[in-house]
Amino acid sequence: MSSKRTILTCLLLLALISTIYSFQPELTRDPAEARAIARQAYIFAYPMLENYRTMSTQVLQFGGFNRFTHFNRLHGPQNRLIVRPNNDTIYSMIWLELSTEPIVISIPEITDRYYSFQLVDMYTHNLAYVGTRATGSDAKTVMIVSPCWEGETPPGIDEVFYSEGNYVYCIVRTGVDSELPGDLQRVLEIQQQYLLQPLSNYYGTPALEELHAVKLPPFDQTVADSAGFIGYFNFLLGQLKIHPSEEALIQSFSKIGIGPDYPFDPDNLTEPVLEAIESAIAEARDEISAMEKEIGIVKDGWSLSERIFGSRERMHGLYLIRATAAHIGLYGNDLEETFYPNCLYDSDREPLDASRYNYVINFAKEQLPPVDPKGFWSITMYDEEQFLVDNPLNRYSIGDRSELTYGEDGSLVLYLQHESPGESKESNWLPAPDGKFKITMRIYIPLPEGLDPLYCPPAVRKAGVVE
Repeated sequence: MSSKRTILTCLLLLALISTIYSFQPELTRDPAEARAIARQAYIFAYPMLENYRTMSTQVLQFGGFNRFTHFNRLHGPQNRLIVRPNNDTIYSMIWLELSTEPIVISIPEITDRYYSFQLVDMYTHNLAYVGTRATGSDAKTVMIVSPCWEGETPPGIDEVFYSEGNYVYCIVRTGVDSELPGDLQRVLEIQQQYLLQPLSNYYGTPALEELHAVKLPPFDQTVADSAGFIGYFNFLLGQLKIHPSEEALIQSFSKIGIGPDYPFDPDNLTEPVLEAIESAIAEARDEISAMEKEIGIVKDGWSLSERIFGSRERMHGLYLIRATAAHIGLYGNDLEETFYPNCLYDSDREPLDASRYNYVINFAKEQLPPVDPKGFWSITMYDEEQFLVDNPLNRYSIGDRSELTYGEDGSLVLYLQHESPGESKESNWLPAPDGKFKITMRIYIPLPEGLDPLYCPPAVRKAGVVE
């Protein structure tokens, strides 16, 4: 079947599904029923709404779909847009639009560093990974396709990833060692070898004409926080092939006007029903916020997040957890890819404050982070506002790629303080601000024994009063 015919078939099928959903049951006039449906629907839709908000903004910033945006430097203290940024990898990003034809991505052999391509679908499931952990260091060419793609896989494609929807976010992390001279330039050269092309280009044939132009509804947060969320939800459902296990659930939402591409008009709902929907949204948002305290454990002052991101298979049915994860921070990695312990307080359960105390983390040899040899670990320093901290060493993170000094028994002591601990200890010093601070550990490709049970770093302990 030709690519164009396949896409047309897919569009007709999606149109048929939308038509089927348009023949809905009569809209409910019962406020209690509307409230129950709206609460469940909003929790289901919340990650998709957050995803769409990000997409609609970044597509404009990046200049459209299906093109790489490469960042060319690590985050530093001057970057104030993203809280708790990592200082370990350089980012590249792509928003993929698959309705016309599949997209082919080619990646060179990368043997000297960690890298990952994280593919996130419209639900915010991590649908696939390409990289050091998932596929190894050899060169790879992969194809990402829409849910209705039925064409043949061309020669040279190593893997095909099927998305449940027409939009996929691709987040690329390429490791860079900030303390290794020339390493940043090497990463910038690798970025230029990442190649994206439509399948027609890969075949060497003329690009397919766009078979339909999908106009993205402009995103308005006020609308998304009201009954108007239904309009956005309906648009996004129209860009999906609804999973068989969720067809009945989506159909049950139709009593308040929800369905693929269904034109939402709040005037079709009675005033009491609209009020009930607004009340349900507030209730759902409270549930999402409250769930933040339930999705991890706290041990020795460290917050250890459990599995709140993952594939459809892993996250299926966990709608409140998926919504809470989106609320905390979109696009988190599977635990197998990266594990992020965050320190909340010291061993005395007091906030970390380098204007009052110096601190240490003492790792016995057996307490060092359980990391795969293909990965690495780091600890990053942040000020009270969760931004990187300016310091005389220009050192914003420290870890096993740093030139650390270990004890004869393999132990490791890290110094967290504002002033230098002395020349002999500076190799192990992570400079802190002259005030309160926060730290995050990142373990890229943790070993399995670090995930069951979850690895907890040693407690941060006071090492003396600042004079």
